[in-house]
Amino acid sequence: MFSHIVIGADDLDGARLFFDTTLGALGVSPSQAGENGRLIYMHGGSVFMVTRPIDGKPASCANGGTVGFQAASPAAVDAWHAAGVAAGGTSCENPPGIREGGFGKLYLAYLRDPSGNKLCAAHRFPPEA
Repeated sequence: MFSHIVIGADDLDGARLFFDTTLGALGVSPSQAGENGRLIYMHGGSVFMVTRPIDGKPASCANGGTVGFQAASPAAVDAWHAAGVAAGGTSCENPPGIREGGFGKLYLAYLRDPSGNKLCAAHRFPPEA
């Protein structure tokens, strides 16, 4: 549904540590260096990038925005969450766990990265027969 997601960070070295660690817990390779020092992560046909804002102003997080990463299992969600907290992220929302709603049964965990961006790792359970 999307081609890529880009978020801003002022400290790209700190962002690299955080995202290499958290995305690594989901099986994503460490970042590649893009132009202007951008961090580029590619996995399963998706692209996620972290960059200093092009306009030169400080990075800021989206109010109400969340970037969600697909996880293969609830254990992968928990590993992502633990890796994120260990790498300088902050747990937010409810503790990792099952949520049920209009999208079915999900296992979710939420973090704020060191720049304040809200992130989620999600495992979608197959529909029950």
